[in-house]
Parts: sequence; C-alpha cells; structure tokens
Amino acid sequence: MLVADKSLSDLPTVAERDKTTTQGAGLRSRLAAGASVFGTFLKIPASVPAELAGYAGFDFCIIDLEHSPFSFERAEDIVRAAQGAGVAPIIRVYDGQPSTLVRALDTGCDGILVPNLKSRAEAEMVVRGARFHPLGERGMDPHARSARYRTIPKEVYFAEANDRTVLGVQIEGVAGVQNLDDIANVQGIDLIFIGPYDLSQSLGVPGQLNAPAVVEAVQDIVTGVRARGKAVGIYADNVEEARRWRDLGIQFVAISVDVYVYLKACQAIVDALR
Repeated sequence: MLVADKSLSDLPTVAERDKTTTQGAGLRSRLAAGASVFGTFLKIPASVPAELAGYAGFDFCIIDLEHSPFSFERAEDIVRAAQGAGVAPIIRVYDGQPSTLVRALDTGCDGILVPNLKSRAEAEMVVRGARFHPLGERGMDPHARSARYRTIPKEVYFAEANDRTVLGVQIEGVAGVQNLDDIANVQGIDLIFIGPYDLSQSLGVPGQLNAPAVVEAVQDIVTGVRARGKAVGIYADNVEEARRWRDLGIQFVAISVDVYVYLKACQAIVDALR
C-alpha cells in the first residue's frame, strides 16, 4: 500500500514529534535533540510541490538533483518556496565534489544529502567541501543567498552556517556498510541516510526492500550509527514502512515522491468514477 493510499494524519502530529524540541527550532537542532522528522522527495521541477509539502505539515522536503532534471537555478527557487511554506528544504546533490556542494549550499537550503558514500576518504572530502573552517574549506561567498546577499554580517554568517546546516550522506551499497564505522566517525556529518533500493541491488535482491538481507543490513546500520550519536535516515514507500523504520529508531524518514503521490491520487479518482 502506497503513501497516497493512507492518510498521513496517521503519523505523529507535529506537536507530538516536537516534545523534545523548541518550537521553530532548525532541522539540525531538532535532529540533535532526538526528534523524529518526516518529509518527502521532490522530482517535479516547480515550486508548488514544495509549498504543498509545507502546508501539509511535513518537516522537510528533499529536492532531488540526483534523479531529476533540476538546475541549480530552479532548485534555489524551490528552496525559497519551501522556506516560505515552513518546510526545511534539503538538496540531494548528484556527487560529492566541492564545486557541486557549494552551489547547492549557496541556495540557502537547510541541508544537503550526498549519495552513495563508500569510504572515510569520501566522507572527509564531503565535509571539507560542505563545512566552513574549522571543519572544512567550503568556498566562501558572503553575497550568496545563504548569506541573504550579505545582509547577514559575514563574520556571523561564516560562524553560524556550520551550526544550522544539515550534512547528510547516503549509505547505499555493501562497500558503504562495510566502512560504516569509518564514515560515521567523521566529524561534521550529522545524518547517515540509507538508500534501501540501491542497497537491495547491492545485496543481490534488487527492489526487494523486505528481503531478510536488506532488513538485517538496515538494522546493523541503525545500531552502528546511533551508537556514535548521529541521526539515521531512510526512504520509505508508504506509511507502514515509515512507522516500522521509526520504531526501529530511525529519526529522519522520507516518505514517497511527489510524482507518485500525485499519480496514486489521480488513479484513485479515476477508479472511483469508473
């Protein structure tokens, strides 16, 4: 059963999720405080889906540059729309190169997600490209949107950007699982996000998210990451999966994708009329 088949109202309310946090706290602070947060992926290159995600009550939305035809210019417009609607925009980039990371971060998004990390060396490269001194060497531009076009004093901007920006990396294959301890121990990473579809393929059971090998790998990742005091995230196809992962201790759950939610809603209307 897909997320569109069941009301998201069955998930905890914002008030219930935020008992351990202050109202209006940033996403990074909420994760550090242990809050559970829910969101969705965005593939439609327009601002309206991000606004709808905010009005619906999601905590975050992931603007998917890895698997969608977004430009950085379009992504920045979607970031504006999301923040205006009260939902934290995360940009999933297509690689971990410093030039890619800085273009995403300069949009003013609340965080980034870097796909398919396999080693500590890759994790360290991501931190260097995404964090300012003393954690990294992110390219400095006090005129970027993330600095409100220099209306934030540069001394304040460079000092506070590290504190407000969520840096997530994805574990999606056997190599990443094998090197999980080394990756999770890298200072500056906030979130380890599990990509269950690619993980299932890497384990030889493509698309079988409930296969024992996949579930066991997810459980091992959750145990390892939480032991290091960092947040764990995952993708879920539907509300039932989201509940299962939440109950396992996964704080950050991205449920379905805008195109599929819309597809299932349209199909439900058509089926009801025929």
